[in-house]
Amino acid sequence: MAITRKPLAAVAVAALAAATLVACGSGDDGDGGGSKAEGTKGGTAIFYNGPRNTEHWDPQRMYIGRDLNNSGRLFYRSLVAFPASNDPVEGTTPVPDLATDTGTSEQEGKVWKFTVRDDVKWEDGKPITCEDFKYGASRNFATDVIIGGPANYLFTYLDIPTGKDGLPEYKGPYKKTGQDLFDKAVTCDGNTITYNMKKPWPDFPQSMASLRYMDPYRADLDKGDANNFVIISNGPYKLDGKWTEGTGAKFVRNENWDEKTDTIRKALPDQWDFREGDADEAIYEQMFADDGDAQYGVTERRIPPTFYGRIPEAGDRYTKVESPYVDYVLPNFNSDVFKNKACREALKFATDKAAWIQAGGGEKAFKPAYSIVNPGVPGYKKNAAFADIPDAGDTAKAQAALADCPAPKPVKIKFTYSGGTPTSDKQAAALKESWDKAGFKTELDPLEDTYYDVIQKPEADFDVTWGGWGADWPSIGTVIPPLMDSRINLTGDSNGNDYGNYKGGPEVDAMIDAAYAETDLDAAATKWAELDAKLGEDVAYIPLEITLFNFLHGGKVTGYSNNVSVNGYADLALIGVEK
Repeated sequence: MAITRKPLAAVAVAALAAATLVACGSGDDGDGGGSKAEGTKGGTAIFYNGPRNTEHWDPQRMYIGRDLNNSGRLFYRSLVAFPASNDPVEGTTPVPDLATDTGTSEQEGKVWKFTVRDDVKWEDGKPITCEDFKYGASRNFATDVIIGGPANYLFTYLDIPTGKDGLPEYKGPYKKTGQDLFDKAVTCDGNTITYNMKKPWPDFPQSMASLRYMDPYRADLDKGDANNFVIISNGPYKLDGKWTEGTGAKFVRNENWDEKTDTIRKALPDQWDFREGDADEAIYEQMFADDGDAQYGVTERRIPPTFYGRIPEAGDRYTKVESPYVDYVLPNFNSDVFKNKACREALKFATDKAAWIQAGGGEKAFKPAYSIVNPGVPGYKKNAAFADIPDAGDTAKAQAALADCPAPKPVKIKFTYSGGTPTSDKQAAALKESWDKAGFKTELDPLEDTYYDVIQKPEADFDVTWGGWGADWPSIGTVIPPLMDSRINLTGDSNGNDYGNYKGGPEVDAMIDAAYAETDLDAAATKWAELDAKLGEDVAYIPLEITLFNFLHGGKVTGYSNNVSVNGYADLALIGVEK
């Protein structure tokens, strides 16, 4: 899943979490202590979204880690979910949520059945039905309307034929083209829903617990794109009025949520106040002062480097976490410049990831990355295409490659990135300096209010862009195909998560299919690593770093924990506030 820049996406990776999550801490290391014990019901908690606006609250369109985690703890529920735990095994093992159990599988995972509880309701009091889950799944196939989410998983697995364009012949509930095909793949019998796959999918429950694309949805309330910020709650909170992009909204208790049906969400505060638009520096001025509203606040915004010297004064309100996310840049294969491999090779050698890291806060903020895959994901290997390049880049090799680049010199390129903060702009400037030193002439194009919904447009005008990603669950198969399989990403309306518009062709397609088909996990990991090596040869991406989370929370926040179940972010299922 993706990271908002101001992160992923979120990741539920037991192996990764065991190695990387650090307890709430005191002092500058964040490796001991913790926040106050569990609180009582009442009061108002604050979540600072910061300068990076939420792009979607539509569950089938969400793919940002922060928003996936928060919505799943406050107002959206699914058949299964991850418990509020930081245990690397327990925290990444699905438990029943709106279903009576974690599902039963047949034919080695080709058929999955779940029974919906008969005592759960929507915010208006109507029961949540099997048909609501079926309709929610169907929305993923409306690729001209429901844009931005992880529909690629259903395209890969659900037993629906594909057309000549490589996309499913079912076109979603608005057009209803191929509706009979979907009705065979997903069926309802009373409260029991059955999903029929074209190939085994043993970790289907993990995908539902990690993401929101399989959440139920109300057909009678669906207005397509107009519902992007409409929240139809089945969790403990509901929207109070409307969501205002750039400002936020308040969430109040949902009187039709029954805590007896929910073992995960404690729902302690009476209200959650979500605030958008504040700069990171403004948020942390308040958080370090720990007075006023900030005493009740939490955030997914990382501490800006200019505040690092003040970390010791925060005591046990400071937390450090090695995240599951990798940041990278992508040459745009639709660009007149980067259609050419020599031009991409020049960019690869010219990239100074050491300068990027230093500009972003140094070793406290990042670790160098040598693949788009996080080292904690089973089967990880350094990508040979990047492993031997100095972290500061190799200007001489970049200049040699640029000599073979047919574009006019200096080679003009536009770098579109998630900007709007001093840190992100300094990092972009560091890359510009290294690229220009090699012979490029870089125009910086920061996007401040929104990001992914811009770069996901195939016609977007950029030559290079930034991305951040973490595995959706512990498999390289939740990294490379979602990002690089053109068959499930590229449509006329969106490039999905393939922001660089990469098309690997029949060779890459065959490698992806072979890795998916491999039932032995070790053999599959080897095939995924071979595919990653091919992506490196094509310069489909250039890895930068592994993100380290440095967080602060308010002094009157109780039950604070950066759990593995929510990818190292604050777990809102447990948080309360002192009254």
